[in-house]
Amino acid sequence: MNDTIKKYIQQIDQEIYNLSFGRHPENLYDPIRYILQLGGKRIRPLLSVLAYSLFQNDYMKIVRPSLAVEVFHNFTLLHDDIMDKAPIRRGKPTVHHQWNENTAILSGDVMLVRVYDLLLEVQPDKIHRVIKDFNNCAAQVCEGQQMDMDFETQPRVSEDEYIRMIRYKTAVLLGYSLSLGGILADANESDILLLTDFGINLGIGFQLMDDLLDVFADNHKFGKQVGGDIITNKKTLLLITAIELTRGREQEDLYRWIEMKNFDPAEKVQAVKAIYEKTGIRELAIDKMNHYFSNAQQDLDKIAVSEGKKVDLRDLTDYLMKREN
Repeated sequence: MNDTIKKYIQQIDQEIYNLSFGRHPENLYDPIRYILQLGGKRIRPLLSVLAYSLFQNDYMKIVRPSLAVEVFHNFTLLHDDIMDKAPIRRGKPTVHHQWNENTAILSGDVMLVRVYDLLLEVQPDKIHRVIKDFNNCAAQVCEGQQMDMDFETQPRVSEDEYIRMIRYKTAVLLGYSLSLGGILADANESDILLLTDFGINLGIGFQLMDDLLDVFADNHKFGKQVGGDIITNKKTLLLITAIELTRGREQEDLYRWIEMKNFDPAEKVQAVKAIYEKTGIRELAIDKMNHYFSNAQQDLDKIAVSEGKKVDLRDLTDYLMKREN
């Protein structure tokens, strides 16, 4: 990442550190501070700042409202980790492991309430649109999570269904983050739509990379349990494609591992990973990921500002395409 992006992240981190949610009872507010201070890439508020900076120079005006998308994102993580029974988040115990499930749910609820406090800080003439768009985005995130849970009991999930799910669960929030920056910077409607599409394509590519990293990442760099999707038979693009394309011995082995109730997790991860590599599933997933990253770059190309203004967004996109965690 270049120095400008690093400066923006430092400012976002400082503002997050300064956020005041409340103090008592401690078991309600401590988990909020815990998850927000675990770090993370701050991609969503960063996208808001970068989108705003395409059109305006006074980026500090967008920093506080941009925190809304980061708080909302972390709210979803609290609840998602409970649903997924995830033990680790960013290399540390998840909130429901550090405290308990009920506390994690309630702390997440407070975070959602505080999102609106942050959005109410935008210019009065933009509040209605900003909140209406956020509500639509938040509902789609919930729809995507429900689809993801429904997939757990569906015998088959198509690639189109999976892409739609990650579009809602992950990508629309990136699209909203960028559109928020554009709206607050008084960008024209065409550019706001391009920013939204850019974020959605970037978000789909981002999630497909997450799926790949879950299987193939360096265990010390990933920050989450490597192979967790394989252990739980999560229907990622990798597994969906493997179910569709494997034949013969590979298909028999794949279904045997999917149906097995008692197994050594490390052994299962290694065996299914080997199937993905032997049958070319990994390469197919990489191609699909790159397709969406390419679409995102094309959206960015069309935004009506100078190339010099786009440097930071291009640098961030390159970083996301090459990340290891």
